[in-house]
Amino acid sequence: MKIMLAYDGSRNARLALARTVTLFCDLKPTLLLVAVAENPRDITSGNEELFQQELDELKGFLKEALEMCEAEKIAADSMLLEGDARKMLLYATEKIRPDILVIARHSHQPDGGFIARSLTYFVDELDYMTFGSVSSFLARRVQCPLLILPSL
Repeated sequence: MKIMLAYDGSRNARLALARTVTLFCDLKPTLLLVAVAENPRDITSGNEELFQQELDELKGFLKEALEMCEAEKIAADSMLLEGDARKMLLYATEKIRPDILVIARHSHQPDGGFIARSLTYFVDELDYMTFGSVSSFLARRVQCPLLILPSL
């Protein structure tokens, strides 16, 4: 079984990796961890430095995740792409053809309290109406089963 996991090193992504391993470990899956570095909109030295910093951070996150998979005896590989996260994840699923794509709902709120959850729901709705989120974009377009794990 080939499982593709969108991975950015965030708390939710780490939890999604742990849940994916727990849910699918008996099937002896091969995990492909896909991280996407978003290109800066304009090419200035400041933006180029920030982009390089993001690339370096993502490489470190992927290395840690691969080490975790190795410790759990799960076959895993990684892929680092550059561009719009939504489009690059869609591209990766079309190219790799995984049996399932796993993503974590993104949340900017570290607090799980009532007010934070209410604000998160409001922001998610606003994002969906104006820009669309990664998960809603992929849910409408991806050609493989999609597992969206909730923010915790």
